[in-house]
Amino acid sequence: MANIKIGGVTVNQTPLDWKGNFNNIIDAISEARLLRVDILCFPELAITGYGSEDLFLSYWYPQKALKQIQKLLPYSQDMTICVGTPVRVQELVYNCIAVLENGKLKGLVAKQCMAIDGVHYEFRWFTPWSAGEIISFDFFGENVPMGDIIFNNGEYKYGFEICEDAWRGAARPGYRLKDRNVDFIFNPSASHYAMGKSRLRETLIKESSKELNAIYFYVNLLGNESGRMIFDGEIMVAKDGRLLEKNQLLSFKAYQILTFSTEQEITASIGNPQKYKKEEEFSQAVSLALFDYLRKSRSKGFVLSLSGGADSSSIAIMVAEMVRRGILELGSDLFLQKLHLDIALVPGEPEKQIVHQLLTTAYQGTKNSSKDTLESAKKLAESIGAVFYEWEIDEEVNSYTAKIEKAIGRSLTWQKDDITLQNIQARSRSPIIWMLANINNALLLTTSNRSEGDVGYATMDGDTSGSISPIAAVDKTFIIKWLKWAETSLGYQGLQYVNALQPTAELRPQDNKQTDEDDLMPYPILLKIEQNAIRDKRSPMDIYLILKEEIDIAPSLLKKYITKFFKLWSRNQWKRERLAPSFHLDEFNVDPKTWYRFPILSGGFIEELEELASLDE
Repeated sequence: MANIKIGGVTVNQTPLDWKGNFNNIIDAISEARLLRVDILCFPELAITGYGSEDLFLSYWYPQKALKQIQKLLPYSQDMTICVGTPVRVQELVYNCIAVLENGKLKGLVAKQCMAIDGVHYEFRWFTPWSAGEIISFDFFGENVPMGDIIFNNGEYKYGFEICEDAWRGAARPGYRLKDRNVDFIFNPSASHYAMGKSRLRETLIKESSKELNAIYFYVNLLGNESGRMIFDGEIMVAKDGRLLEKNQLLSFKAYQILTFSTEQEITASIGNPQKYKKEEEFSQAVSLALFDYLRKSRSKGFVLSLSGGADSSSIAIMVAEMVRRGILELGSDLFLQKLHLDIALVPGEPEKQIVHQLLTTAYQGTKNSSKDTLESAKKLAESIGAVFYEWEIDEEVNSYTAKIEKAIGRSLTWQKDDITLQNIQARSRSPIIWMLANINNALLLTTSNRSEGDVGYATMDGDTSGSISPIAAVDKTFIIKWLKWAETSLGYQGLQYVNALQPTAELRPQDNKQTDEDDLMPYPILLKIEQNAIRDKRSPMDIYLILKEEIDIAPSLLKKYITKFFKLWSRNQWKRERLAPSFHLDEFNVDPKTWYRFPILSGGFIEELEELASLDE
């Protein structure tokens, strides 16, 4: 058969950025033309962006998307272009791939299986297409086929599985495509990023190419498109069960192209060129997410209340990593241009100069703060080039305390008012750090992690106050491990100070020797309970029976920890509802807007915990 060159393009799109999205597409087409690509496939919903939410439900939005398709027609001369777009047919909206060729729309392929788990709620917007159904669609006065269709390009036949379509086992469209003897199957996707997920996709693509007897081409969206989900921009080609091509993931570029020619001699699989540790993936994903969030919000930088502890230190390092990786891939000039910043760099240490412009930090101490955490915060800020301020908030705390004591007619004491006296310190930090963010036209970064979100170990309108929460989807155990890895593997020597400290809120008097794990439970045990309860959705009794075999701990203490987790979890759902937007990074998270929905008001597992308490040990 004649040689044909196929290409996949990942693009970093943004809902409602019609001009930017269109330019990314035509720039990629221009480059693909230079590469002599015959069929070029873009990701799912590349015209609008996947995260358009309820805009999909309007009449005008899908219609405007089709006008963008119409504008693309002239760019399809001597090339086939496949691009994702929403399509409305009367009252229903479909998730489609438009196939353009020689200035014409050849047809629209509609997605048959909706993603409805975890971060995906596609049934809210889209209707699944019925297998085998084909209709005639009016495309600005021209009738084109729409539905379950395949296409020809010379001697070759090709078809599509759109993202979730490929993950449905025996119900997947690929088996019907195999029966129709297609040579290529394209999988244009908007598959959210999670640490370790690439390996699962790679297995699917390799097995699909063998089982479906076709060259299988996978193309995913790229970047932090609309605030929470991250797309890694993965492109892969497989044939006969072997992975032939794979690109660099989580790029800072507007688009990437990967090509494959049928005349290429296939001798062996390339294996996996990116066997990253979880820590490396986390660094890449958060760096890109912060970069996209900053530039798409057109903010001028970040502000961070830097306590010297693990959480805020990890976020400071991620901003530095954003700068380092962005410069490495784009160069200083393009990196600054994308961030809408005009900085005159002088010779030497451009990363520190840019971090100094982008990141402002402040250590907000009280009489309960230690010299160790001040030193940790200051040394870390200096090591990466961040602006660093320090001040005390005791005056504000004392003012609030005096007012309430006068109102209620008694003094507050640690014995009687422990939580109140802790929380007022955290809340007193919020107004002044917000002032700094407003002055700088910057995003205020919050520092809560997933473990704290589970049990409400965070002060609402205190350490949870901010514009975005970069680490709210990862557990504290991982954060601590990652910081040690970042010190040695990424070379952030300023982390030696925080890595020598034990996590503590520093809200009680210093002679109390407060630590997070004393307040809660050991973080590794909290993680085990969380994984079983939230990820695997098990009952308190099931978790007890599982963990008493897995970890060496007294049964009575294990019961105590499980009971504490479920009580605090159900009591603090309202806090999770109010957390700043966070990135989805792990296999699961506790954000009710993107993964785990739980009632704000509930019975709090009373019967389940009573059953656990009564169990003989």
